[in-house]
Amino acid sequence: MSSVIEDIMTRKIFNSRGEETLEIDIVTTAGFGRASAPAGASKGKAEVVPYPEGGVDEAIKKAEELIVPELIGMDANEQEEIDILLHEIDGTKDFRNVGGNTAFAVSLATAEAAATSYDMPLFQHLAGYLANELPYPLGNVLGGGKHALGKAPDIQEYLVIPLKAPTFSDAAKANILVHQKVGSSLKKADKTFTGGRGDEGAWAPNMKNEEALEIVVKACEEVSRELGVECRAGLDMAASTLWKQKEKCYVYTRDGIKRDSGEQLDFVLHLVEDYNLAYVEDPFHEEDYESFAELTKKVKKCLICGDDLFVTNRERLIRGIKVCAANSIIIKANQVGTLTDAWETTKMAKKTRYIPVVSHRSGETSDAHIAHLAVAFSCPVIKTGVLHGERVVKINELIRIEETLGNRAEMSIFDL
Repeated sequence: MSSVIEDIMTRKIFNSRGEETLEIDIVTTAGFGRASAPAGASKGKAEVVPYPEGGVDEAIKKAEELIVPELIGMDANEQEEIDILLHEIDGTKDFRNVGGNTAFAVSLATAEAAATSYDMPLFQHLAGYLANELPYPLGNVLGGGKHALGKAPDIQEYLVIPLKAPTFSDAAKANILVHQKVGSSLKKADKTFTGGRGDEGAWAPNMKNEEALEIVVKACEEVSRELGVECRAGLDMAASTLWKQKEKCYVYTRDGIKRDSGEQLDFVLHLVEDYNLAYVEDPFHEEDYESFAELTKKVKKCLICGDDLFVTNRERLIRGIKVCAANSIIIKANQVGTLTDAWETTKMAKKTRYIPVVSHRSGETSDAHIAHLAVAFSCPVIKTGVLHGERVVKINELIRIEETLGNRAEMSIFDL
């Protein structure tokens, strides 16, 4: 059988922040798969544990001792069976034994090895020949918070999404143009700006939160007129990083302002309405389902997205669904450990009309698999940066997928 696993190799590599991470190679009779694990700067408390005690070295040791012997001889085509086995080998609810990143890299490398065994692109192997929808790219053009240093804004990401772009290539071009215009505007607004950028290639200026948003929105409007594409701004507020539990408030250090939960709700509503935002991620801390629900009820034509709130966890999503908290969910497979777990959460989201957004992480590798996952999972949006090689590799892979699909390629359709 061409997809039988014959060999597995593990190694330590570096991500875009220069941090150590894990890479897995899986060799089958007729195929090969390679996957590496990214890392987040602002992590949700309910995510799986990325590595066991001892870090990447211990993860590699446990992979070689516990996982490799079990997987040799198995069929890489049996994705769900292998992912269940990874849970059984680990024996904990949060992968603290072998590490969630270990499970993620093994799971994803297995999927690619199976795909190449049958000479298929990964998205077709996972979803079949009918998969043909491309996502809209949600790109980070300006940022602060944990993604930047110095006197940057408190809000972690200022984003752009080019809605109704006719092709993925056109959408990617629009995001790049917005990024360029934001850079030019920052140089005019602040003569001391030296072009500093954060983890994801987004500009990191010395600027207050709303001042930065005004510049991004203006750039979106200019590109919309120039290209005839509806570019709209969005935010990832990463509010768990702003929330101070003892004080029961969100602390905006850059602006010198503290907001309780009600004031935070009013502030976010003001931003959505006055700046015509298309997307707001994590506007409240990761346990405040009630405020998420209240905001979702009050906004129109805007995705309210949970990342730290849900951490790609099906049970946390179900909890959110019960109270109508958010209307969108970030999908990061390494938050739950395996491809099967991520797919189960995505299916639940789609069933309940939550918009799934496949996403990169701030500490990325040159792995391009999430481009394939976005198409395979039929996710309307992919959050994957605008510039920097580790982001562009995902964008370029989607351009190749669009080329592979040819006349069958369509941009996703979702109501916003």
